[in-house]
Parts: sequence; C-alpha cells; structure tokens
Amino acid sequence: MSTFYIVATPIGNLEDITLRAIRILKEVDLVLCEDTRVTKRLFERHSISTASMSYHAQSGEAKVDLILEKIEEGKNIALVTDAGTPGISDPGSVLVSKVREKFNDLILSGDLKIVSIPGPSALLSALSIAGVPTHEFVFLGFLPHKKGRETLFREIAESDRTVVFYESTHRILKTLESLKKINKKVTIARELTKIFEEVLQGSAEEILKILTDTPEKQRGEFVVIVSN
Repeated sequence: MSTFYIVATPIGNLEDITLRAIRILKEVDLVLCEDTRVTKRLFERHSISTASMSYHAQSGEAKVDLILEKIEEGKNIALVTDAGTPGISDPGSVLVSKVREKFNDLILSGDLKIVSIPGPSALLSALSIAGVPTHEFVFLGFLPHKKGRETLFREIAESDRTVVFYESTHRILKTLESLKKINKKVTIARELTKIFEEVLQGSAEEILKILTDTPEKQRGEFVVIVSN
C-alpha cells in the first residue's frame, strides 16, 4: 500500500508547520515541490533531507507520467506548494485529479490512499482575523486579468455572502479602484505571518488612499475580503 500526501506548508513564518507534516515530509520517498528552491529553505529549517522534484503549473505530461509511475511502483509521495495548502488556487488539484482518475481501483481497494495533512491557508488565516461574517463565504482565487473581470465585480456587488480572493502587488490598486464602486466593507490582509504583516479595513476608497500615500504598503501578497 502506498500513500499520496497533500501537505500544507507555511505561508510565511517557517514555524507554522505541524509536527505531523514534518514527520511525513521526513518519511516519504519523494516530495513534489512547486519550487524546490523555496521548499529547500523549509527543509533546512526543520532538518528534512528527503529527495525532492518540481511539479508546477508548467509541468508537462512527461512529468505527470513520471509521478504516476512512481506511485504505481508503491512509492510514498508528498505534494507541497510554495506556501499554504496544495490545490487551493494551485495546480496541485490537477495532479490529484489525475491520480484519482488513473488509480481509482487501487483507491477503492485501499491499496492507495490520498491523505490530507492540513495546515496553513492564507484564505482562512485572513478570514479568522477580519471580523466579518464567515458562516457563508465565496472564494474566487485569483481574479482574471481581463476577460470576465468586470462581471465578477458586479457579482461581488450583488452578493449577500462574504467574498474572498487573492490579489498581486501589481494589481491591488486597480482592484481597489474597481471596488470603490461597491458600497461594502473591504478588508485587505497583506504579507500574512511575515515581518510586515498588516490588515487594513474600511471602504475601498479609504484603503486606496492609504496605499497610494504609502507606496511600500502596495508590496506583498494580498488577501482581499469584501463583506456587508
């Protein structure tokens, strides 16, 4: 019996990893990484010496076939992303789908297990400190750059649910400009668990002014929450 582990890793602070995740990463035969250089820093911090191999959005069919072969050989494999939980706005979901498709019979018989090792998620971390309604929420991942973008903002304006999405440093001002047309509370969580972590809350116009007046606050990775 072999196991394919989906392992959550820190979104910033390298201490934010579970004891179970560290143990699994040490015990498996291979760790699949979005970027082996990023994962190397985590490995060095926690004395992990397991072999690693890259798997990311640009990985072709040959790489996927190689991974499937290793699973078929009975290898225990862990999948990690650069930060957070694999499969959440991440190509890991495609690989999990392919594993389930190819090895459905083995999974049903119990000869192959796909196991979640839960942990950090920027989405949930931001929601936990925002103080907004969370009994229902919609997660949009990264918004499209062009096609369908304005349609999504209209849907956000009309939604009765809290809406959460990720945004990059290059597009945060443009996003806030679009949100100015929506009369809702906006929360942005920047650089969560890192040195310059910051949460700003108010109208889109208020937050846009803060970021415009203080350009250094435009840097980093953003979780944007729009709520009633």
